[in-house]
Amino acid sequence: MFAKSKPSKLQRERKPAAEGSFIEQFPMFVMAAPFVIFFFIFTIVPIFSSIFFSLTSYDMISAPHFVGLDNYRRLIANDPDFMVTVKNTFVFAVVAGPLGFLLAFLLAWLVNEFTPTIRAFLSFMFYAPSLVGNAYFIWQVAFSGDSYGYINSLLLSLGIITEPIVWLKNATFLMPIIIIVQLWQSMGVSFLANISGLQNVSRDMYEAGAIDGIRNRWQELRYITLPSMSTMLLFSAVMQIQSSFSVSAIAVTLAGYPSKSNAVDTIVSLMQDMATVRYELGYASAIAVVLFIMMVTTRLLVGKILSTVEK
Repeated sequence: MFAKSKPSKLQRERKPAAEGSFIEQFPMFVMAAPFVIFFFIFTIVPIFSSIFFSLTSYDMISAPHFVGLDNYRRLIANDPDFMVTVKNTFVFAVVAGPLGFLLAFLLAWLVNEFTPTIRAFLSFMFYAPSLVGNAYFIWQVAFSGDSYGYINSLLLSLGIITEPIVWLKNATFLMPIIIIVQLWQSMGVSFLANISGLQNVSRDMYEAGAIDGIRNRWQELRYITLPSMSTMLLFSAVMQIQSSFSVSAIAVTLAGYPSKSNAVDTIVSLMQDMATVRYELGYASAIAVVLFIMMVTTRLLVGKILSTVEK
């Protein structure tokens, strides 16, 4: 056995900084500081401000007057418009959310099989609607209520209809139209997240899976692809939840506010109307808090569902 050499006097006197000490982590704190500061100012402060103002009566002119839970009681018991918007918002969330999530993943899965050049081109095409904020105005022309609208013109030329349909003033068609436009515009971010996740799945895992008995693409998807990109799937789901619960601009632009028979009025539309038209900021803040709770609850449920993918 070799005898252990004794540490020198210099080594004995030198006391290394404790692992994980503030001095060692200081550069990380400096790098994270701008994000933390802006996150606190533009996210944390607005959340707590909304909770505070939701307990007050505030019109932006006079000082806030504390009213306790009166705004919430009014929401639940005395505001039929709120219950209609909750129903419409849940329809958007239940239909557009999961449908957009599945379509974004399936499209990414298919596009991922192409060569890099074609894949890059298709990725840009699918993401393009998300880049242009007001791109959905083209749908006003497509669903125009006269014979010059693209949809009416096509149906008239094919003899399917004999007179133009006023699409955006008919409560029967409004919800499907808004869901289609919402899917068209909101799917780009989820698509990019999914294709990024697919690109990061190691090819070695597929080779190892083939050795272990995986024989077809569906087994690869279930046992290798989905568990390997669970983080991206969660990000995609969160983005779809956010876009589904915050539908407003598209519905207001295409159908107006209030829409025909309140068919596509949403919680965000009602909140904006209360805050910017009626100047009832306390009541609008209560609506914002309820919407926040709904989104957080849905996020937790989706997280639990997606956690089963990793198993």
